[in-house]
Amino acid sequence: MIARILPGAFFVLAALGVQADTLGIPDNNPEGIELPVRGLSMATVEERFGSPTRVIAPVGDPPITRWVYPDFTVYFEDEYVIHPVMRTRHTGHSVSVN
Repeated sequence: MIARILPGAFFVLAALGVQADTLGIPDNNPEGIELPVRGLSMATVEERFGSPTRVIAPVGDPPITRWVYPDFTVYFEDEYVIHPVMRTRHTGHSVSVN
């Protein structure tokens, strides 16, 4: 019984036309600034991007550390990057770039 219904249902859906919406996601890095990528070590980030302007001490378990740079903030779990976040120019607020 089901074997007879499924092919028929397929043709009915095809005849009705299946539609999908496209979701536009804004570019959170319009300046194209290079950012650290997930998995880089603290040593590699410092080597490539220099010393941060501010280091926020580790919090929690596992420890999450933040390094603040003029254009972005880098979040580390233990000693590895888990997420870079852009800072917006007009407000200084952070915008996720993942």
